[in-house]
Amino acid sequence: MAKGRNYLKADDQVEVIAGKDKGRVGKILNVFPADSKATVERINMIKRHTKPSDPSQQGQIVEREAPIHVSNLQIICPECAQTGRVGRKVLEDGTKVRFCKKCGESIESK
Repeated sequence: MAKGRNYLKADDQVEVIAGKDKGRVGKILNVFPADSKATVERINMIKRHTKPSDPSQQGQIVEREAPIHVSNLQIICPECAQTGRVGRKVLEDGTKVRFCKKCGESIESK
């Protein structure tokens, strides 16, 4: 499977652009580059039925976030507050930064 480049990082604000949660906004919790997926806060919720681990404990249904493919997510620029594509560039001092292609501002965390 050919992997594309992933421009998302943990703590980025993203909007879901496809699927059952389309239009919802959340913060990325984890990124899984090998699978091209990410878990987003309160997005793509699933129910897990867990068995009791010992006789004194009860079984329960746990609701948690499932990973969602990064192609279904679009980053929200903190400067212009719009969704957009991400570019990469190298600054004069040699550091690599991500930037918003709409406004041209850096989207790296301060």
